[in-house]
Amino acid sequence: MANILLIHGSCHGAWCWRDLIPLLSAGGHDARAIDLPAAGRDKTPPAKVTLELYRDAIVSALDTFDGPVILLGHSAGGYPVSAAALAAPDKIAHLVFLCAYTPAPGKGMNKRRFDAPYQPMADAVAMDADGVSYAVNPAKLREKFYGDCSDELIAFAADHLSPQPQKPQTAPIENIEPLRAMPKSFIRCARDGAVPPEFQITMCEEWPEMTRYDLDSDHSPFLSQPARLAEILNEIANK
Repeated sequence: MANILLIHGSCHGAWCWRDLIPLLSAGGHDARAIDLPAAGRDKTPPAKVTLELYRDAIVSALDTFDGPVILLGHSAGGYPVSAAALAAPDKIAHLVFLCAYTPAPGKGMNKRRFDAPYQPMADAVAMDADGVSYAVNPAKLREKFYGDCSDELIAFAADHLSPQPQKPQTAPIENIEPLRAMPKSFIRCARDGAVPPEFQITMCEEWPEMTRYDLDSDHSPFLSQPARLAEILNEIANK
C-alpha cells in the first residue's frame, strides 16, 4: 500500500496521531509520525529551531521509507512539508494539507495567516518572556483546536502540548513554483476554530492538479474523527 508520514502543527508532536496511525496501519499502510525539533520528546532548544531544521528532520524521516511517501502536514505543518517536498521531490508521492497553511511568495507562515479574512488565534496565544516561543491559552483549547473532542481527549492533548518556536514560522520559502506540479490534496475542516475554513478554500483554489476534500470537523480530526480522516487518506493513497 502507501508510505505515509504525518507532520504535526504548532505546539503539537507525534503524539497527536496516536489514534490515526493504527487505523492507517490496519489498512496496510506504513504510517509514521515524527516530532519536529523542540516538539514532543525532541530536546532541541527552541531558540535554535528554524524552518530549515524542520525541513531537514522531515527529509531524514522520508529517507527511512522504502519508496515515495505521502507527506501530510497539519495546520502550521504546511510550511515544513512544503519545504521538505521542494528539497526532496523524488521522495514525494503526494502532498496532503490538512487544514494547513500553504506557502505564498515572500511570506512566512506568520504573515501568510494575515491573508485570512479574520484571525481566530489572536486571542488565544501568548509569547514567552524571551520572545522565542509562544503557547496557547489552555482555556481556549476546546474553542480553537478540539471543538469535537471529549473532555478526556482535551486533557490528553493539554498534557502533551509544548511551546511553539517562533522563528520557523517567520521564514518564507524561496521558489515555491515547483509545488504547483506536485500531486497534492487539501482537506478542509469545515468547523475549524484555528484556521478559517473560508481561507482554507482560498489557499488551494488555484491548484489545478489537486483534489479537495471537506471534513465536517474541528481543527483536530486526528483526535475527533480519526476513522473519517483515515478513510480520506485511504482514498488519496488508492488514487
